[in-house]
Amino acid sequence: MADLEPHYAQVPRQDLPQITRNPLHAVIDNFRSAYNVGSVFRTADAGAIQHIHLCGMSAHQPHRKIEKTSLGAFEYVPWTYYERTSDALDWLRAQNVPIVAIEVVDGAIGHTQFAWPKPVAVVFGNEVTGINEKTLAKCDATVCIRMCGFKNSINVATAYGIVQYEILRQWGAV
Repeated sequence: MADLEPHYAQVPRQDLPQITRNPLHAVIDNFRSAYNVGSVFRTADAGAIQHIHLCGMSAHQPHRKIEKTSLGAFEYVPWTYYERTSDALDWLRAQNVPIVAIEVVDGAIGHTQFAWPKPVAVVFGNEVTGINEKTLAKCDATVCIRMCGFKNSINVATAYGIVQYEILRQWGAV
């Protein structure tokens, strides 16, 4: 009988062709779940994004849950770990990268109505508490995904994918 389990071949980094990366930076601010971190890596690889900035208590390599969920994508997406989110934002600001918070707050612009600059950094916060006030204050804009149901949020890794692909759509990259 044929083996029906999918097999994911890992291509060694040195054997990969060069690709043009989309100038999108993901700032992962204190994610509780390593599985969400792994999912962001996998989606970020699919979009060929520039860099993931892992901050605070967010899991980072080496970590078996990230390896499992990302299916090895952490090997393909450049990333940096920062103990403090403010250090990541300061680095991005020094590179003249606009910083946009993804958060459900009064006055947030819908993700499809926002004109996404190029390059851009998007900040996603903790699964329970969101983005703290100090971090929000360092952002240039706040964008949200409009909700139609009774809950005012969705899984943060799912939200990342929705926002990433809207940015890439607006840029004509997909």
